[in-house]
Amino acid sequence: MPRRVSCTGVCLADPGPDEAMTATVPVKDIILPFQVDRAALRGRFVRLGPVLSHILDRHNYPVPVAMLLAELVVLTAALGSALKYDGIFTLQTSGKGPVSILVADMTSAGELRGYAQFDAERVAALDEGPQLSPVPALIGAGHLAFTVDQGADTERYQGIVALEGSTLADCIQHYFRQSEQIDAAIKLALDRDDVAGWSGGALMIQRLPGARDEQHVTRAESDEAWREAVTLMSTARSNEITDPALAPEQLLYRLFHEPGVRAFEAQPVSASCRCSRERVARTLGAFPRDEILSLMENGKVDVRCEFCGESYSFDQAALDGLFAG
Repeated sequence: MPRRVSCTGVCLADPGPDEAMTATVPVKDIILPFQVDRAALRGRFVRLGPVLSHILDRHNYPVPVAMLLAELVVLTAALGSALKYDGIFTLQTSGKGPVSILVADMTSAGELRGYAQFDAERVAALDEGPQLSPVPALIGAGHLAFTVDQGADTERYQGIVALEGSTLADCIQHYFRQSEQIDAAIKLALDRDDVAGWSGGALMIQRLPGARDEQHVTRAESDEAWREAVTLMSTARSNEITDPALAPEQLLYRLFHEPGVRAFEAQPVSASCRCSRERVARTLGAFPRDEILSLMENGKVDVRCEFCGESYSFDQAALDGLFAG
């Protein structure tokens, strides 16, 4: 597993009654690392606005599918930013339900993208039935995969676990307990406004191995500090997590001022797809020529990027040049 970030930060203090409790500039599309001091817990605060709208509005997803993908994108930002790596972090689900595949990834530079594959008829049929938990109803039995790819010269890390939970956040917490032996708690919020578009965010705290030794406390004291932090985090309201007018530092102070909290340097994020004509050409060239030519329609092969919807066309001359070597 890639090494997690360890650093010092700025302790958050009471702003006082005369100081502004809201951000003077709307705070959108950022990841803010923090630490809860009493329990030596690492945390991430994620808030996405235009980035989430950019990713989702490229596709005409049904609302249940869009909500599920939005949750995955927010979780990808939270989890990917908690790792130290130089490459791409990917979070993917596969299942037997109406939504067969969900994929979101983030580069170490903070570039996010995502897409969903689904059966429109099966999703529509669910809308007419009873309301069910999103993961069992939409994804069904399946798996959740974490992948960190740092390039051809490094070993790729991948963790896979069965989907167990009502929401994707539940499934993530199950993964950490089962595969990483790390306590993790996540509170996620999503919203969509007809004018402002999509907004989403998350609070995540983790108790890493060795935290008790760092604090020189007993197991009972460490457990109590963990329960306290989880309880405090649960008091955050959804609109506080997503509201760009509320400074993240103010929310963190409100939640964790008693055990002590410090914030680190915020990381901006953006929506960006890495597809290009050259990348698509290399992918086509990796397949047998006859197989690619069998896909021709109206004298060309069309390839559409699932992430951003961009289309690339290759006519006979382009394909001849592609396979000339």
